[in-house]
Amino acid sequence: MTRRIHLNAFDMTCAGHQSPGLWRHPDDRSHTFHDLRYWTDLAQLLERGGFTSLFVADVVGLYDVYRGGPESAIRDGIQVPVGDPTLAVSAMAAVTEKLGFGITVSLTYEKPYAFARRFSTLDHFTGGRVAWNVVTSYLESAARNLGLEVQVPHDRRYDVADEFMEVVYQLWEASWDDDAVLLDRDKGVYTDPAKVRPIDHHGEFFDVPGIGLTEPSAQRTPTIFQAGASPRGVAFAARHAEGVFVTAATPETLAPRVATLRRTAAEQGRDPASVKVFALLTVVTAATDAEAGDKYEDLRRYVSLEGALTLYGGWSGLDLSTLDPDEPLRFAETDAIRSAVEQFTTADPTREWTPRDIAEHIGIGGMGAVVVGGPQTVADEMARWVDVADVDGFNLAYAITPGSFSDVVEFVVPELRRRGLLPDEPEGATLREHLYGSGHARALPDHPAAVHARR
Repeated sequence: MTRRIHLNAFDMTCAGHQSPGLWRHPDDRSHTFHDLRYWTDLAQLLERGGFTSLFVADVVGLYDVYRGGPESAIRDGIQVPVGDPTLAVSAMAAVTEKLGFGITVSLTYEKPYAFARRFSTLDHFTGGRVAWNVVTSYLESAARNLGLEVQVPHDRRYDVADEFMEVVYQLWEASWDDDAVLLDRDKGVYTDPAKVRPIDHHGEFFDVPGIGLTEPSAQRTPTIFQAGASPRGVAFAARHAEGVFVTAATPETLAPRVATLRRTAAEQGRDPASVKVFALLTVVTAATDAEAGDKYEDLRRYVSLEGALTLYGGWSGLDLSTLDPDEPLRFAETDAIRSAVEQFTTADPTREWTPRDIAEHIGIGGMGAVVVGGPQTVADEMARWVDVADVDGFNLAYAITPGSFSDVVEFVVPELRRRGLLPDEPEGATLREHLYGSGHARALPDHPAAVHARR
């Protein structure tokens, strides 16, 4: 049986996102991210291409580790200026029918009661096509500007996250019955009070005694995305995530991590196949391998290596400006993104990475792999990642936008469809159905959200 491939487009409400300096390319339009038409046009393009979702990243701080300040990030446009990722979702949903929207919001700086209302509203407005990418944040600058003296330690953030999830699951799944809203004009009853109840949550981090503010949406609990790669992050993903975003330079180095994730999910009582894994990938493609190679060489001319190291400083918490650019990097424990350190130190024992190597690798598409080639070459490589690493699809970063996505839709998507790897459109009406099939709009029975639904 052919295993289908899911495609997510990876973008952010900023210029360049994970390809530092590429905003200078004459064909790049990422600097128009503040124009709503950028987002509606992109959504329609991705829907035509059969993408499962548009995944919108976010940070709420500045990349100020490299050279000890924010100047490099500001000068190079490294994810600043940056807008709110939630606000274009309703407009994109209005011009599409199938495309899902994965939105990043850091729970570290949210209150679960208000957050549950906001995402339930988005799920209503999109007809059940929204996902929450659960993050706990990694930038010290965000912590300082959002009320904390220092960043909460890495594993402690996940302790908060576990309880946060319990609160929002209760609000989404247990507070309102499906048939609570009657709209009975004759009796003058809008909602039956007997079918609405307080959650009465009192925990270590949150006290939420009351009734949820929204009636159930199509998915009730939005689809849950997550990208934790540390041992604590993997445990969190195995319990909560329905889609997990992973990053590796090769499928061979990724395979053991995917196996660990699926094994941990099984230990949590979940079907390991229900955790859909998406590998970060940047595709540079054209009609032929030669044309794609020429395009890649053209793109490389615009890469900012300084910008790449600025990005890496924010991700890893390490200022590589203090090191010899040709000295191999050693593992260091940080409270930032652990995988950003591990990928270039311990993930592949056969290779040593220097700061110069890291900057050149990150320059197009961030920490993920880059595939350059015509439709057959790209489809072959995608199929290899599925076979070797046991991934379910790809989180496609861009070199330039919308050009990188347009090229995938024009050249690669028809080849994937010809091979039976990509349907003409996602299955079902909701994002969860896109992942699990028609009839699975609500959380699966082995998911922790379903425990509260049964209650």
